[in-house]
Amino acid sequence: MTNSTTFTSRRSHGQLRRNQNSTRFQSQVKLGPVAHTVLVALMITVLGLIYLTQATRLTAYGYEAQSLDTKITELSAKKSELEVQNARLTALEKVKNSNVASAMTTTETHYAQ
Repeated sequence: MTNSTTFTSRRSHGQLRRNQNSTRFQSQVKLGPVAHTVLVALMITVLGLIYLTQATRLTAYGYEAQSLDTKITELSAKKSELEVQNARLTALEKVKNSNVASAMTTTETHYAQ
């Protein structure tokens, strides 16, 4: 069985219309209904696989974004804790080094026995 194709010109059939091909491709290979069904099933399968790969890729990006959001939340909480600790420590240093604290005198307390 040889594979041959035939091209026929439309010019011999009548007038040419605008934006129309002047030749037509006619294949010598004819497919039956089973072959068409197999081809349609194959195309649907390929499209389904493409959809699944896109969906799983999107899910993977979603998991990555969720882990980054969790990390951002943890780091923000740690930052606020450090800010509170910094304020507490600097407040103590300011109190120790203030003029009022340096002007204070120490007193001795005597308890009755």
